[in-house]
Amino acid sequence: MELFRGVNVDWLGKKWYFLAFSLIFSVSGVLSILFWHHIKLGIDFRGGTLVYVQFEQPPNADRIRQAMDRAGINGSRIQPYGTAAQKQVAISLAQKETQESALDAGRETIVQALTANYSSNGAASQGKLDLDNAGQGALVQYLQQSDPEHLANTGAVDATQRYAQQATAILQHRDRDLSGIFSSIDQLNGVADPAVVSQLKQGAYLSGFHVFAADVIGPQVGAALRKQALLATLYSLAGMLVYLWFRFELIYGVAAVVAVFHDTLITVGAFSLADKEVTLTVIAAILTLIGYSMNDTIVVFDRIRENLRLSRRENLTTVVNRSINQTLSRTVLTSGLTFMTVLSLYLFGGEVLRGFSFALVVGILIGTYSSIAVAAPMLVAYQEWRAKRGKRAVLPAGKRARV
Repeated sequence: MELFRGVNVDWLGKKWYFLAFSLIFSVSGVLSILFWHHIKLGIDFRGGTLVYVQFEQPPNADRIRQAMDRAGINGSRIQPYGTAAQKQVAISLAQKETQESALDAGRETIVQALTANYSSNGAASQGKLDLDNAGQGALVQYLQQSDPEHLANTGAVDATQRYAQQATAILQHRDRDLSGIFSSIDQLNGVADPAVVSQLKQGAYLSGFHVFAADVIGPQVGAALRKQALLATLYSLAGMLVYLWFRFELIYGVAAVVAVFHDTLITVGAFSLADKEVTLTVIAAILTLIGYSMNDTIVVFDRIRENLRLSRRENLTTVVNRSINQTLSRTVLTSGLTFMTVLSLYLFGGEVLRGFSFALVVGILIGTYSSIAVAAPMLVAYQEWRAKRGKRAVLPAGKRARV
């Protein structure tokens, strides 16, 4: 299937426009990385505690941040999570706020800060059980101590087992049926024993928020992941350089790797400009686009090699232009369909996949562009430089052509 027939675009004649475009985006990204937003590392790389919180009412990020500051938790990051209807945020503690030996306390730290400085029930919650955030152990212990069914002295029923069953039913109803948050303790009527419900009305309160997940990564693990991510990217570039060196010539490999590095730099710069976090999933997306961009470049190089064998007397610029035009339909079809897929993933995939899909959206556009506007012009420029020095062009399979 061909979308374009008889295309005759002078791509190399527009190389200076391409160079200006690449410089604008590359320099903007580098300046942002160095002086503006820098590279905003996710918790995967910097270490710390990331707590996911759901609220009964639409959350106010400024109010949550003020609550964190009043609790002495400086440097926390508050980001929307999920859809607006889910009313969720992700709160992360900076590494300096979370010691290696006490990372598990980060969840409780955030719960206490929100309870004391955000929840409307903060002042009335002293000594009471937070039913929105209580776990199985805490709820069972509370019921045993208060003993609303007066089972301790009967000896006929195992009080621990009885209250454990009650606690399980309460928490399952909260998490499975009510999405983690009670709007009223009366919602337990018919779920727990009336005496238990009555006791919870007296000794428990509803905070209006629920911590439904938490991720904890130590500083040492974060540093190791940073190093591994960098090495994975460099190793992939080096491996592709060696592959193209053997398949074509060294200059072909260098041109392709420079184009891919150009794609990676602009993609990371886009994250810095947009003030988005770079996480492990983003690194996975970058490695994916490295392979995708390299594949596009190899397709163009393969066609250049074929045309050089058929048109040995034509100059290299003409052959390269014709090769790009001949592969244009394939490039647009492949890249266009892939772009539509990742764009849908970005728009509808949710917050969890937002960084991954954003990297692919930017990377596919830039990767397709660089195969035409960076790799091919660099190859021709090198051959022209060799010609000016009186040397033959270095072409694949030992073929020689005029430049």
